[in-house]
Amino acid sequence: MIMTEIPPDLTCWVLTNGMAGFETQAIGVAEALGLTPIVKRVAPRAPYKWLAPRGPAQPQPDISPPWPDILIASGRQSIPYARMIRRESGGRSFTVILQNPRIDPANFDFVWAPDHDLLTGPNVLSTPVSPHRLTRERLEREAERIAPQVAHLPRPRVAVLIGGTNAVYQLTETVAAKLAEQLARIADEGAGLMVTPSRRTGEKQTAILKEALKNKNAIIWDGSGDNPYFGFLGLADALIVTCDSVNMVGEAAFTGKPVHVIELEGGSPKFRRFLDTMFATGAARRFSGKLENWVYEPLNATEQIAAEIARRYPARQAELARTKKG
Repeated sequence: MIMTEIPPDLTCWVLTNGMAGFETQAIGVAEALGLTPIVKRVAPRAPYKWLAPRGPAQPQPDISPPWPDILIASGRQSIPYARMIRRESGGRSFTVILQNPRIDPANFDFVWAPDHDLLTGPNVLSTPVSPHRLTRERLEREAERIAPQVAHLPRPRVAVLIGGTNAVYQLTETVAAKLAEQLARIADEGAGLMVTPSRRTGEKQTAILKEALKNKNAIIWDGSGDNPYFGFLGLADALIVTCDSVNMVGEAAFTGKPVHVIELEGGSPKFRRFLDTMFATGAARRFSGKLENWVYEPLNATEQIAAEIARRYPARQAELARTKKG
């Protein structure tokens, strides 16, 4: 939690369509403010879902007064509800939007968007990475939980975070084979590898990695039990991460450890801007097949966003009080 001017007894809603990425980011910001949010999920039907973000909000029973002191909304389907709540509360609900709302940011009190969205405005904050729920305490706790599982691995210990094919990138079997060869070489040179594939990695690609590393100083999460992802982040001396997830690269950069980025086949202008920005911050470098060592200031958008909300909220309340007196 950051030191803020936000009273801890304020009511806070997190409003999304239920997608984990949106919800996690919003909850992380609320927690950084020292607030315990009430999570609200909306699922508008046609034609309301088609008309978002510009159209009206479809009535939903649990989206009703009393309105929250602070609303943190994320995702296109949440935007009509955020506009409605700001209007119906007479501006009393301080409306925060995470991600580009696709309409004028002036419709809200505060908007955060990643740098690669190129969104600007007097009430807009942009950062290279996204907010999340990671804290130093959580990394330490998760590292302690899985420490016995990796105690046999030599140092440096390297967390290898493997995403996979999505709408923008492809993790082909050819790329997986090259990566497996590079990782095996790093292990042969004395590093211990902590590898966590994802659902998008692919069965054949995961099998290629397992085969190359089966007699090496490496452990590969098999998908059973609790995901050791955060524990790997906490225990790592360095990280190797595929480029296909903005959140995964950003969470790696929260650790302050060298982040080696594997560039997959494909890409888009937006992802290119994101990766180039990450390289420019000094947090990340392209993975060349070998480990490098460097130092940078950990990236933490969550605290930046929370601090900006904490700065703006009292000013908005003072403005409302002046308007009421007038």
